[in-house]
Amino acid sequence: MQPLASRGAPGENDHVASKMTLRVQLLLLQALIVFLVTLATGIVAGAFQENALREAYKDRMQAVAQSIASLPTVIDAFDDEDPSRVIQPIAEVIREASDLAYVVVANADSIRYSHPNPERIGEKVSTDASIPLSGEIYVGTQTGTLGTSWRVKVPIRDDGGEVIGTASVGILESELNAEFLSNLTWLISAMLAAAVLGVFGSAWVTSVIRRRIYSLEPHQIAALVKNQETTLHRLSEGVITVGADGRITLVNDAAALFLGRDAVDITDADAEDVLGAELMSVLREGESAGRPVIVGSHVLVARSTGGEVDGEGIEATLLLRDHTELHDVVRRVETADAIIAFRQRFGVPKGLSSETLDRVVAALTARPNASATEIGDDLQISRVSARRYLEHLAGSGRAIRALDYTTKGRPSTRYRANDAVEAPR
Repeated sequence: MQPLASRGAPGENDHVASKMTLRVQLLLLQALIVFLVTLATGIVAGAFQENALREAYKDRMQAVAQSIASLPTVIDAFDDEDPSRVIQPIAEVIREASDLAYVVVANADSIRYSHPNPERIGEKVSTDASIPLSGEIYVGTQTGTLGTSWRVKVPIRDDGGEVIGTASVGILESELNAEFLSNLTWLISAMLAAAVLGVFGSAWVTSVIRRRIYSLEPHQIAALVKNQETTLHRLSEGVITVGADGRITLVNDAAALFLGRDAVDITDADAEDVLGAELMSVLREGESAGRPVIVGSHVLVARSTGGEVDGEGIEATLLLRDHTELHDVVRRVETADAIIAFRQRFGVPKGLSSETLDRVVAALTARPNASATEIGDDLQISRVSARRYLEHLAGSGRAIRALDYTTKGRPSTRYRANDAVEAPR
């Protein structure tokens, strides 16, 4: 078990990653992807290259071996006292012309009639020849006197079809590997060039992505998304964004509440099917000041950035503010003001009694040019109360107010009934 002291603390890798800028992270990730893809491609290409090289040599070796096995001169030489005198020169010419490591011809007892090293002629072959002596063709890797080689062995038949010997043709594995490595050098060079181009391409893609996201870092993007989600869904105003194709791309909770729909159902729906004629009119025409719109039981003020420019649809945002409560308050205030105005004009104001008012009218009729004090004494009410009733009568035209300058000091106010005005019923 790994000691606790050597383990990374939780979130340590995330902390290290957060210290790297998005540009560096994207570049490293893309470079890693390019490297892995190039490496995998190189391995596969190398495997195909090696297989193609072996197949090419196999076809060449098989053609050379079969051509030797079918030469009449070689077949007839098997009956000579010294077959190698005829077969060796032919085998060497063919070997040098084919650029092979060896061409060995042996009889049915596996005694060599040809070999690149003339001293080996007359010796028994060092590898198993049972397959070609049985009439089959052998292709494979074996280790002989010259070393490990990739070889082909074919049977040599006489005119009667009987196997009288074998023809073995091969190339050393060391030469084969050297040729493969020489081809692999070009392959590796191409892979490195592709990797370098891939890194430069990754850097360009990174710069394009950075420009598209306004050079923001991941934590800044996450904060913006979080703030947007929080702001949109906690706003009391409804926010609806409609794309150029006429479909809703964004809707917050307040807007869904005003429309009486679920936000999930509204998103990506056709705007005309969801908003209705009035809101669509505001959306298309663009209303910066706000237009009152009734949606269900809500009185909304709708504003828009405009959804069309020169007849072409563009992305637009619709803002909805609920004025239902304010509308109700204004309506109640207007109603109350109307009631008060009606009372002031035709009825008894708040705080006054109809019965007391009638008594004041009777007292004023019985005592012309009376003061508030005199009316109060007659009715046994305070002077202040009497003055309120008399002022109401004067304000409604049922009494005439006049100033009496005969008194010493400040002039007093006296009232008399206006016989020309009939009291309302």
